[in-house]
Order: sequence, then C-alpha cells, then structure tokens
Amino acid sequence: MANVKILLADDHKIVRDGIKLMLEPQAGIDVVDEAENGEKALEILKDQIVDIVVMDINMPIMDGITATKKIKEKYPDVKVLALTMSNDDLHIRQMIQAGASGYIMKSAGRKELKDAIDAITEGKHYFSDEATESIMMDLVKGKGKSTGPDPIHITDRELEVLELIVQEHTNQEIAEKLYISSRTVDAHRRNLLQKTGARNTAGLVKYAFQHNLISSGKDK
Repeated sequence: MANVKILLADDHKIVRDGIKLMLEPQAGIDVVDEAENGEKALEILKDQIVDIVVMDINMPIMDGITATKKIKEKYPDVKVLALTMSNDDLHIRQMIQAGASGYIMKSAGRKELKDAIDAITEGKHYFSDEATESIMMDLVKGKGKSTGPDPIHITDRELEVLELIVQEHTNQEIAEKLYISSRTVDAHRRNLLQKTGARNTAGLVKYAFQHNLISSGKDK
C-alpha cells in the first residue's frame, strides 16, 4: 500500500518543523511539501500528488478556510485536516462547510495526529474532543440552524441513518443498530444524497451540521 502523502500548510516554519518531526518517523506517511499560506498550497497541488493537506486556519495572503474551499473545488480527492489553535465554533463550522474532513488542535500529541490522518485516509472524519464539544454547544444554543431555506423533508428513519453516518458508522454497523438490512441502509443513504444534493458522505455531514439535524445527546 502506497504511503499517505502529506502537504503541510502553516505560516510558522517552527510549527511545520514540529509537525514533520512527529510525522516523519511514522510508517506509511510521507511529508512531501510545505506551504506558508493557502495560496502556496494551491500552487503546490498543481504539480504535486497529495492525499491530505494539514491546514492551519489563520494564515496571510490566503487563510485556511478559503484555501480548503478552493482545494475541494479543484482537487476533490484531496482531503483536508485542520490543525489549528482555534476551537472557536465559527471556525470549526466554516472549515466543515468548506469541506475539511477533520479538525484537531495544535495541542494534540503524536498519537492523535496519526489517528486523525488514519481516519481521514480511510474516508472517515475526525474531530478532536475540543472541536466536538464546541460543535455540540453550538447546536445546543441553536447557532447551528441554517439561515437559508428550510431543509427538505427527511423521514425519521432517514434521520436515524444520517445521525449514524455522521458518527462514522459503516453500513453494516448501521444495519445492526437499526435492525435493518445493509441493502436498506444503502437505499436510505442514496435517498439522503438525492434529497440533500450531497455528492458523498462528507456532503451529508456538512448538510447535517448546516441544518442542525444531529442530536447532541447521542454518543458517538
């Protein structure tokens, strides 16, 4: 299996050096390049094959949120992991809406950084405890409600499936939890994609957060 190719985007070289020191000894990971801002990251992606961009938010010239949006538009297969000092709920929500697959703090250790990269590589999402708590508090306070048109009608069963998708369960796990077949789960997933206009699981997760559809009382 090919190594996961990582691009580091952070305006502080000392931070990039620290991340490289944590990642380079890890088997299966290659740090292939570095960028001091979002614009430079986009330039690198023109010529460099990258699987995951580890992205800071507050950077000069082009911030991480704008860069993430542009990356997902131009290079939809490239995943973005936000690695930042900010646990502000607005930043977290903006990164999710921009297409980030994960959000962890710079206070994270080597293990959590590796866990996040592994999860994203497998097509899952990864949010640190701080980010998850901030998102849930945002939802409890009602800040997560969409300011746009009301969301389309989603059935109770589809909502159950959606919540389990957000919690990163596989189709088989969802089937077992809801006592239905995997084929039925797949049908609900297709219906959700069609109703929401999402193209993939990441799009469903974004839709759930944008429209305050997930329960803050359920365990992951």
